[in-house]
Amino acid sequence: MNVKSLHYKQFTYRNEKRVSAMSVLKLKAVSGENPNDNVKRETVDLGNGSDVVYVQRLIPFDQSWQWFHYLDKHIPWTRPTIRVFGKSFLQPRDTCYVATPGLTELTYSGYQPHAHSWDDYPPLKDILEAVHKALPGSSFNSLLLNRYNGGNDYVGWHSDDEKLYGPTPEIASLTFGCERDFVLKKKPCKKSSDGSGEPSNKRLKKGSHDADQHTFRLKHGSLLVMRGYTQRDWIHSVPKRVKADATRINLTFRRVF
Repeated sequence: MNVKSLHYKQFTYRNEKRVSAMSVLKLKAVSGENPNDNVKRETVDLGNGSDVVYVQRLIPFDQSWQWFHYLDKHIPWTRPTIRVFGKSFLQPRDTCYVATPGLTELTYSGYQPHAHSWDDYPPLKDILEAVHKALPGSSFNSLLLNRYNGGNDYVGWHSDDEKLYGPTPEIASLTFGCERDFVLKKKPCKKSSDGSGEPSNKRLKKGSHDADQHTFRLKHGSLLVMRGYTQRDWIHSVPKRVKADATRINLTFRRVF
């Protein structure tokens, strides 16, 4: 091999190493551009056929903001008067209801919302598709939207145990905007409605000292799913938070039977 040929091979080898190193650096940069792209799932077993799945980042950051601004501007928000424990007061959050035609009408706290069509707001169908992809086998046909305009807006303790959702509803809650706490608490002791005659709290598994309550910090673009007998045995709330000074939009997907 002559000297010229040897120098050419060495030059080519050095360039290949340099290109390879640059490629590795580029890959590292791309993968580190948005650490929020990593989907993290957490499953909490509540016992007795109930569990909660939390996906910290289902919708990408920028897409979440695009949908937030669309919903904030285009959804026909209303703040209805509801009745709780025989008293009437203004619901402490804005709301809107979307459902497939022909379903059983929704009524809660003495209020029956008008059911808008999915076709009225096309991006909702894109959001529904993303949720269905994340939850294979799910088939949601109704959506309750809530808008919390700051930390004084909230939802009190309740369970979504209406008959139109069936005995073991799957309820998927998608959050856009301001982070808020979502709190689950075990229902007080009472006789089971499933015919076993055993108090619901005794049917729950023994766990850690805080097994009776769980708090999830719902982030922008996150998804929380309640499954099984969660509505029978647990109640949940989004409490007031003084430091929550921005708007949160929540989409709750359910299947009406």
